[in-house]
Amino acid sequence: MFATYDPAPAAPLLRLEAADEHGFRVVRTFYRQRLTGWGALDRVLKLGLYFWGITRAYRAVRRELGERPSLVHVHVLLRTGVWARAYRALTGVPYVVTEHWSIYRPANAHHVGWLRRVLSRWVVAGAAGISTVSDELGRAMRALGLRHPRYVTIPNVADTALYHPPLPLLPSHPPTLLTVAVFAEEAKNLKGMLRAFARFRTEQPAATLTIAGYGPAEAELRALAAELGLTATGAVRFTGKLDRPAVAEEMRRAAVFTLFSRYENLPCVLIEALASGLPVVATAVGGVPELVADGQTGLLVGSEDEEALLAAWRRVLAPRTRAVLLPPAALAARAEARYSLPAVGRRFREWYGEALQRAVP
Repeated sequence: MFATYDPAPAAPLLRLEAADEHGFRVVRTFYRQRLTGWGALDRVLKLGLYFWGITRAYRAVRRELGERPSLVHVHVLLRTGVWARAYRALTGVPYVVTEHWSIYRPANAHHVGWLRRVLSRWVVAGAAGISTVSDELGRAMRALGLRHPRYVTIPNVADTALYHPPLPLLPSHPPTLLTVAVFAEEAKNLKGMLRAFARFRTEQPAATLTIAGYGPAEAELRALAAELGLTATGAVRFTGKLDRPAVAEEMRRAAVFTLFSRYENLPCVLIEALASGLPVVATAVGGVPELVADGQTGLLVGSEDEEALLAAWRRVLAPRTRAVLLPPAALAARAEARYSLPAVGRRFREWYGEALQRAVP
């Protein structure tokens, strides 16, 4: 079940869509984005529509199942967690929570207001289990007072049928660096990456950088790339927004994947790069060190350290370093064993069983 607003001006107050996706029944609820035009009042009304929409979606699922679920799985606090806690109080059906939102990390914790913190603690305390996508996020949540005796780490997942090394394996000549990100400069520091790449081009004039994604900082990034003389020469290519198959193709054409973020949790895009057989250069922030084994699956650098990023690109493309890093097939096999749909699915199934056993009176 999933609920969000419908931005269409003439959208109905509430509508449901049901479909079978990847063997699961999915019900989505859409509610009207603009109601009265009064911001504060609309926020309250839309919160009510959200809970109404989730309840209607649940009723639709229950009619198809013919019985109550054994367990409710909440993804991302807070609204759905409030619904699940209320549902548990009414029916006794337990719930578990998976969190992967970066707002709970130390760099963003100031955005967690007192009401959100109180409600989050209430939801977490009533759960049969809490999973986070990284150990680091679990520690950050506990530091905010979201305490629970059964925190587990279950990582994000990659579709390894889609993300895989090219066959046959071909070297990237000239070397292509790739990044895929939402253009949110505060988090991703793409400007720092562009500055470092401009210096890298003076050493390797044939190297190129592909930047896939979109977001509010796109105009600034394109302007900076032009100012650094990277656009006119074709050294930097902006692809715009890509669907998942197109991203997978870009990864198969690249030599190195780079993520120069100031903060992260456990980026799916790094898992997808590793599954594609790409060595990774990334900042050692958040859960990234849990993904990237420095000197084995890639190289880690400090946040905002453009000099270190430049040095890492030199190293990762040097034959001596490439001989030490895992080859593409081994990177893909490692990702398959840890982050594939079957691997993560098995971990969730085990976790569900543990939660249900604890919930039995």
